[in-house]
Amino acid sequence: MKRNRLHPESIAVHIGVGQDPLYGAVSTPIYQTVTYQHPGQELGRYDYSRTENPTRTPLAEGLAALEGGAGASLFSSGMAAIVALFHLLKQGDHVVLTEDLYGGTYRVLVDVFDHFGLEYTFVDTRDLTVLEAAIRPQTRLIFLESPSNPLLMVTDIRAVSRLARQHNIWLAVDNTFMTALRQRPIDLGADFVVYSATKYLAGHNDVLAGALVSQDPDLAVRVAALANTTGGVLAPFDAWLVMRGIKTLAVRLDRQEANAQAIAAFLAEHPAVERVFYPGLAGHAGHALHRDQTTGPGAMVSFQLKDRDRHADMMNALHLVLPAVSLGGTESLITHPFTETHREFPEEIRLTLGIHPGLMRLSVGLENVDDLIDDLGQALDSLKG
Repeated sequence: MKRNRLHPESIAVHIGVGQDPLYGAVSTPIYQTVTYQHPGQELGRYDYSRTENPTRTPLAEGLAALEGGAGASLFSSGMAAIVALFHLLKQGDHVVLTEDLYGGTYRVLVDVFDHFGLEYTFVDTRDLTVLEAAIRPQTRLIFLESPSNPLLMVTDIRAVSRLARQHNIWLAVDNTFMTALRQRPIDLGADFVVYSATKYLAGHNDVLAGALVSQDPDLAVRVAALANTTGGVLAPFDAWLVMRGIKTLAVRLDRQEANAQAIAAFLAEHPAVERVFYPGLAGHAGHALHRDQTTGPGAMVSFQLKDRDRHADMMNALHLVLPAVSLGGTESLITHPFTETHREFPEEIRLTLGIHPGLMRLSVGLENVDDLIDDLGQALDSLKG
């Protein structure tokens, strides 16, 4: 059966399967080598692992197939993938970005690319009027997170892609929270899909990885050349770990999402919680749009504590949920964005965006949902004193 006729879940399970030409190994071998022997002056398919590696290749091809893209390049972290995307631009170019995005993306623009003359504007990408007003003659890229990190705001990717085409601008979507099993940005009109593959794709909190998938074959070649030239590529063993993780992505997401739905409903009723941010709740502002452009609400839940100064007390009271940065793994993790993942934003910007003290970001894992609710409940109850 041809891959383009398979459901994404089947493609994910079979990434790298049946691609060992020597022994027929079902699991792709780890080619832990830097260089490759070749006869005379004729180079073979592989010559140096910075350029290409037989363990990395099937993962890249599989991710491109999952996303419906023309090609994918794999990097040593999600930030390395984002840096490669920005390296497609030149001095004086302008980028428009989702305003409440991951703090690391903000940091790399302000602390690195600002010094090289790349210009940028952060806006509420949910508002097309505001988004279009931010576009300049020098704008070359719109960079979205949907849902955003950490407030889980939902942007209409189709509408933004139409706007981008009207202005001859690339559109990139960070799809880390959703993965191709829940949202396919290229089908919605995106030119690039970027990942921290560390998160849901690898899924076990044991590997750093990033990916950049391109819709256009020429752009895919340009990104691959950048990866080779700048050198921040994924190591063979790390590629194997990500490949292994993706094989269980569908079942992990199903369980994590079901857990998140129940937890979000529980949090919405708890007296210590002021507000819950979760696209799966009917009261979420982006609920209908998110349901239209995805096949599920995801497993990230954010919530605001009524007592905003008690976030450390709440985290210290947890027994099962782990206070830690990162997300998407098998274990449930809780993060305080104001002082952790988004501390790079100036305080006045954090407060204006709604990233307040006491805003908690919860990555829901695979534990029994009753155990998770019990743990969150007793930790929240402890704030009454």
